[in-house]
Amino acid sequence: MESNSVTDVVAKQNYLIPITKRPELCFIRGAGHYLFDQHDKGYLDWIQGWAVNTLGHSPEVMQQALIKQSAQLINPSPAFYNQPMLELAEMLCENSRFDQVFFTNSGAEANEGAIKLARKWGQKHKHGAFKIITFQHSFHGRTLATMSATGKEAFAPLFEPKVSGFTKVPYNDLAATESAIDDQTVAVMLELIQGEAGVIPADAEFVAGLDALCKQHNLLLIVDEVQTGIGRTGTLFAYQQYQAEPHIMTLGKGLGGGVPIAAMVIDKAISCFDPGDQGGTYNGNPLMCAVSAAVLQEVLAEGFMAQINRVSEYFCQQLSALAEEFGLGAIRGKGLLLAINTGPFSGPQIVELAREAGLLLNAPREDSLRFMPALTLTETEVDEGIALLAGVLTTLKAAK
Repeated sequence: MESNSVTDVVAKQNYLIPITKRPELCFIRGAGHYLFDQHDKGYLDWIQGWAVNTLGHSPEVMQQALIKQSAQLINPSPAFYNQPMLELAEMLCENSRFDQVFFTNSGAEANEGAIKLARKWGQKHKHGAFKIITFQHSFHGRTLATMSATGKEAFAPLFEPKVSGFTKVPYNDLAATESAIDDQTVAVMLELIQGEAGVIPADAEFVAGLDALCKQHNLLLIVDEVQTGIGRTGTLFAYQQYQAEPHIMTLGKGLGGGVPIAAMVIDKAISCFDPGDQGGTYNGNPLMCAVSAAVLQEVLAEGFMAQINRVSEYFCQQLSALAEEFGLGAIRGKGLLLAINTGPFSGPQIVELAREAGLLLNAPREDSLRFMPALTLTETEVDEGIALLAGVLTTLKAAK
């Protein structure tokens, strides 16, 4: 790309509302596990759009689905059925315990829908109950309601007054959850792995206990699988690794493999929206649904999930060796949503130096790194990334 079209990354950024600190890079193209900037420098990408790019950057199956569907039908209006919408809904239900789907454009919007549905169900079937128990350090999105549900401390003072009705309790604490239940409680909502908190999995006993509490008190169990769904944790959905029967599951990120689509998937026994209660201009858009179906077909292919788990085991082994060599801490997570404590080193500093070396990482906390590579990762890319990370840690260790 000619320099005069990218030299102005600094100047042109002034046209954007600043919402986060970004390095002065402009990514031009992506291929598989790699991104390339305005200088054609390549980066091994272990962020992949924030656990979004299920099959990596610009996979052929997504390209073909976009081309084929765009030539056929892009947007008929949400007032009508379209074929990709129906086919994707069937795929999700046939491969889960759920019966019905409402498509959205983002995970936050899917979670907003779950909150609305729970409250509507409480109005109809639980004497107007509306409170939802959520968990400290959780993350459910950036709409006003989902920020209100979120247990992230930094959100607490923002955009007051927030939406009321969310009771936050410590994660993995069943007794605290039970104590928070009252006659106005309608649901419990949780991530099965708290991604933004540093990749903290829910304990098996805790989830089984939540399931039992919800049955005992006639509450809805909502699992936010925006980050964990579509194979990310080594099964199609993370709830399948627990003893639980959630009533609502929300999906996003990996569902579209890089295009904006999300979903709320429910048990039809709690389906209670009346016509006009819920909607959205682009929800169930055939272009996005066709791409999502192509991604899902790949994930459901024979051997795909087994490969995720093989590579995850290898990745954890290499991270363990790195931890032993450099004094790092615990490794957490499932499948290809992993994290490691950074021990004596700063997570954000590692991220910065790794980026300079050609490796894209995320530090959700000062003392941890999060790994969210494409689910097509192989041992070769693991070795490449581990070598780059080891080089960064060697530099930091020498500077101490």
